[in-house]
Amino acid sequence: MLAKFSNLKAPVARLAYTSQIQYVYRSVRRYATQQTTQSQSSALRALATGVCIGASAGVGYWYGSENNSFKQQDAQPALGSEVSRIHAPAKIPNTEYENETKPSYYSDTSRSMHERMESFVLDLQDRLVVALESLEPSQKFIRDRWEREDGKGYGISCVLQDGQVFEKAGVNVSVIEGTLTPGQLRSMRERNPQTAKKLNANEQYDFRVAGVSVVVHPRNPYAPTAHKNYRRFEVYRKSCPEAGPVMAWFGGGADLTPAYLFEDDVKYFHQTLKQACDPHDPQYYPRFKQWCDQYFTNIHRNETRGVGGIFFDDLEDKEPEELFHFVYDAGNAFIKAYVPLVAKRMTMPYSQRERDWQLIRRGHYAEFNLVYDRGTKFGLMTPGARIESILMSLPLTARWEYMNQPEPGSPEARLLDAVRTTTEWAG
Repeated sequence: MLAKFSNLKAPVARLAYTSQIQYVYRSVRRYATQQTTQSQSSALRALATGVCIGASAGVGYWYGSENNSFKQQDAQPALGSEVSRIHAPAKIPNTEYENETKPSYYSDTSRSMHERMESFVLDLQDRLVVALESLEPSQKFIRDRWEREDGKGYGISCVLQDGQVFEKAGVNVSVIEGTLTPGQLRSMRERNPQTAKKLNANEQYDFRVAGVSVVVHPRNPYAPTAHKNYRRFEVYRKSCPEAGPVMAWFGGGADLTPAYLFEDDVKYFHQTLKQACDPHDPQYYPRFKQWCDQYFTNIHRNETRGVGGIFFDDLEDKEPEELFHFVYDAGNAFIKAYVPLVAKRMTMPYSQRERDWQLIRRGHYAEFNLVYDRGTKFGLMTPGARIESILMSLPLTARWEYMNQPEPGSPEARLLDAVRTTTEWAG
């Protein structure tokens, strides 16, 4: 066939031959979707892709030798071709926090808890960025330090976009203070009866918070999206700040959002978080796991955002020192729980079908963040807030298809079953 093509000099003839290649690809893929087993379908899709890539490579080589105006580097890379250039490291940094020497802020009680929390989130940001960069061969995170215009705080947004492994990843630290707006105060009182008792609706309050927020959207549809957020929030009477905080609590959690379900991965993620929770309180994991399932729900779709993890807010049931140590362990456990899953799945071949489904699930992810997420709402309600950092969690690309319904028994339908039921993943 290529010998025959070598006689085609006219651009129209070359275009016709390219169309034939595309026809073969579409035909084999159409046949693949009709197969009864996933393995047959995947094999035929891979064959179709190979036919096109191989033939296209032959076209590029021949035409390049005949016509110097052809520039092979101008061609768009084939879907999924990045997996051939990706290699998992022999060891992922910062995944063995239990065996490391604790940093000074872990036990330095001479500093305020707010200052120690600030040191912790900055340290955790650095540790996670290093771990994620160990998987990404094409680029590094950009670090964007910003200051609030009113001088009441700062943040550091670490963002990586359009990588070969990570389509978008953000690790954001915020250390800010301000005055609670009436809407923020009302929201806080409504969600927690204890808060309503301590915060008077007719009084003014200042706040300060130190937190880290993470969202990672890998490029490969088989590698799951994940989210993490840990923070400490303090509230002061505006009329008497020197009296100390009226209320102070920890909040946060971590959860996993796959487009394709690998049960072993989900179990490992949950078990790792449980191992971080249990030494501090055996009831933390089951309590926070249930809280996560309830909180991260797209009510309008009657499905959870993903396969869960842990989530908690207004946590003040123990001494601050003990809670700080719990948050330290939970925050570091995320690196161990999540980054190895990306390394495991980032080189799996995929097709347009898997990519389209990934984008549909990202659309559902964006729906939750914009409609229900408390952090997003609080940020957007805060005067002088930095919108780019607040909306960092949104995926770079997403897709909404009208009345999309996966075929019964398909991998896509299996994922929907998982997010529409409750499963005890940690055993």
